[in-house]
Amino acid sequence: MAATSTARLLAVAILLSLATATGCGDSGEADGTPSNGARTTEPGASRPSQPAPSPPATTKRPAPPPSAADGRDLDACKDGDCQVLVTEPVTIRFKGPTGMAVTLDVTEVGPNEVAYAVKSPQSQSKGSARGPGQGCITVLRTNGSGNSCGGVGNDHARPSPPADAVVIQATAGEDGTAVLDIVSG
Repeated sequence: MAATSTARLLAVAILLSLATATGCGDSGEADGTPSNGARTTEPGASRPSQPAPSPPATTKRPAPPPSAADGRDLDACKDGDCQVLVTEPVTIRFKGPTGMAVTLDVTEVGPNEVAYAVKSPQSQSKGSARGPGQGCITVLRTNGSGNSCGGVGNDHARPSPPADAVVIQATAGEDGTAVLDIVSG
């Protein structure tokens, strides 16, 4: 039984020494005076809290306004090859595949949105896109057309048309403009 009592006393001694070592007790700063006697705040005054570090400032720079090789000169499109900037609804007439007459009616232009309709003797097509980096591509051929709308990227790369086709790409700009690319193959 003496061994059991000794083991209990040893366990209690270890627990007491651990409790003392981990700082159970008063820090000596309840009145604003650290245990070394120096005063850090006025008696009764609350301690100033440390401000939380602010996150690094991130500023989103607006995208530069788009530019177009032919500026706003819609007459540059008559031959079926141009890149123009539009800010409002416009009508552009140009030569399509095999010289057929094509009419492109831009019906909406606004911040991050563009809509248009294309008519040729063989087909009609409409496209509209809304959102940053969005646009539409229409491919005109002698026997019909097809189009697709969605993300077209921000690099304003001109489309590459297949032979005997015209590609129209309309890209919406953040600033309420749209870049129209008409490229003949």
